[in-house]
Amino acid sequence: MTKTIKWGILGAGKIAAKFASDLNKTDSCELVAVASTSLERAEQFAIAHKAKYSFGNYDALFGIELDVIYIATPHTYHKEHTLLCLNNGVGVLCEKPFAMNETEVDEMVKLARSKNVFLMEAMWSRFLPSFLKVKSSIEEGRIGEIKTIDADFGFKAIFDEKSRLFNPELGGGAFLDIGIYPAFLSLFLMGYPSKIMAASTFAPTGTDETTSFIYQYDNQATALLNCTVGSYTDCEARIYGSKGSIQMQGRFHEAIRITFFGAEGEELETLEFPRNTFGYNYEIEEVNQCLRNGLTESPNWSLADSNKLIHLLDKTREVAKIVY
Repeated sequence: MTKTIKWGILGAGKIAAKFASDLNKTDSCELVAVASTSLERAEQFAIAHKAKYSFGNYDALFGIELDVIYIATPHTYHKEHTLLCLNNGVGVLCEKPFAMNETEVDEMVKLARSKNVFLMEAMWSRFLPSFLKVKSSIEEGRIGEIKTIDADFGFKAIFDEKSRLFNPELGGGAFLDIGIYPAFLSLFLMGYPSKIMAASTFAPTGTDETTSFIYQYDNQATALLNCTVGSYTDCEARIYGSKGSIQMQGRFHEAIRITFFGAEGEELETLEFPRNTFGYNYEIEEVNQCLRNGLTESPNWSLADSNKLIHLLDKTREVAKIVY
């Protein structure tokens, strides 16, 4: 019989609600408990998402049986809350970015390995069928050798110096919040770049409003990437190769449609990837399977992969002069 994986959620914000919704649509797992700094918020969350327990403090999660905890707090708390769970012997799926910098990620990884406890970054796009299809199509040579990737992610945020998005103390700004997606796409498809170029514009609070960055590779391929909280953009990605291209349409990081084009730009095929979830169910299934197999990290998005990504983010921030 398939083992039912028991989940807890640490943090009860918007992304936690989406995750809980998808968790309840995923087979052979259950949402057992949610914890927040506000008991009232935790209780409301538990009712909405059918969790048995709700707590007004995080330590209470460790008084019940859980296999894994999803951490959905602001970026600046990811390390602290991950270490809390690991020290209590409970596995962790931590929302992206894994932490604020590579030093923090190293500490998290070191503890997970010393405790022999599961740890994974919630880079959910990695597990979406559309991403897997793009990756396999490129590996099969369908568009030839990648020449350049063009990807952007932008939305219009109303400036509020009290909001998390514009608060440098909470890791606000465009780059860590949404720039991580085009950065991840380039890393996923082309590996680590040989040269990084970047520039940012900043909000009055000091967080980056727009960051544009270019990655160059030893084979002369490039990635032209952009993120902004100053305006709505197409949120699409186009991967151009020597024999054609692939377009990931409409918020590419959660794409439900990809189109293949020939060498002269002619449209060849469009594939649809419909779903009745937000898309977090695929990473949930990955964690469930890892835990059932007794693994302490995912073979498909390993801790080494997360180290490469945070290293890339750190180096890009350094060039763009984004400081927290």
